[in-house]
Amino acid sequence: MSLSWVEIDLDALRHNYRQATSRLGPRTSVMGVVKSDAYGHGMLAVAEELVSCGAVFLAVSKYWEAEELRRHGIEVPILVLLGCESDQVEPALQSGIRPALFRMDHARLMSKTAVSLGIHAPIHLKVDTGMGRLGVPVDRIGGFLDELLSLPGIVLEGVLSHFAVADERDKTFSDRQVDRFLEVLTMIAAKGWELPYAHISNSAGILDLPHAHFQLVRPGIMLYGSPPSTELHRPAQLRPVMSFKSRILQLKDVPPGQPVGYGRTYVTDRASRIATVPVGYDDGYFRALSNCGQVLVRGRRAQVVGRVSMNMITVDVTHIQEAREDDEVVLLGSQGKERITAEELAELCGTISYEIYCSIGRHRHKFYLNASRSCLDRLRPGVV
Repeated sequence: MSLSWVEIDLDALRHNYRQATSRLGPRTSVMGVVKSDAYGHGMLAVAEELVSCGAVFLAVSKYWEAEELRRHGIEVPILVLLGCESDQVEPALQSGIRPALFRMDHARLMSKTAVSLGIHAPIHLKVDTGMGRLGVPVDRIGGFLDELLSLPGIVLEGVLSHFAVADERDKTFSDRQVDRFLEVLTMIAAKGWELPYAHISNSAGILDLPHAHFQLVRPGIMLYGSPPSTELHRPAQLRPVMSFKSRILQLKDVPPGQPVGYGRTYVTDRASRIATVPVGYDDGYFRALSNCGQVLVRGRRAQVVGRVSMNMITVDVTHIQEAREDDEVVLLGSQGKERITAEELAELCGTISYEIYCSIGRHRHKFYLNASRSCLDRLRPGVV
């Protein structure tokens, strides 16, 4: 029996995928974003489920992620958002992996490699419409396109950009980005190129900017059950996919005035029952939750008291007299009628739900619930 573990509900993932596709027109398809181990949820299992649901593309950040998906039999086109290093170009093109392109020296190398292999290499051009990170700036795109479209072996399959503030209530800047994106698409069409895919919408764009769906959308955080923000005009009914659980390792009755944990940052003000739970920041449970986080025991909330240490937390369960050693403790997820959300933890930690998921998702004991039949064969032993 694991001291602590993470559960991934793949039925909730499928539900969230349907919430995304219910906002799309018949000509728009899905590129499921599974970068960073699917936001900590497990890239292989999530990718398999998304493909089963109908996703026609997957997106990762780094080449090795795409390579791992290919090695495990995922055959749909995969976009590498950070592009490929020089030594990765040939194996990427051979396996049908699409690099995001934003540098001309990379484009020339891809062209040379494709010609030497005797293939046509599909790529997706990244355009910076206002995010200010990767991408060819819109005011420089004309010359870039002229050279890119002249290169042999290169097939411009897609053009993408990235919203900067689509999750904010005011859509003025996002609409400006859409206008810039449309200018680029018009320029490409004027050069006689028939572009199969244009994509700019993330989860927030899917929900609040239906005029920016184009041929592909890239849902990320909404697939995993969290809204992009609380400022959306058209929120979806999402179900959290990840739960984080442990057990009470020891119960201890302590007198008033008893310090608990490193630094003596908490001292009991009454006779108390303190539960020690074998979870800490090594497991992705943030140290910032010291003396302020809550967990669920027997369907009731209980306060984290004292500092979160590397492998343990202490919880005041004085008010839960029926609590027993080995009882389940929910640190993220639901128990009875109560739920601890990633958004709640993120607010306490001064971060966002994405970081909560990525941190907890590194836990080595991960179990998948409600896997579809097509996914079961790919999951490691121990699937629930």
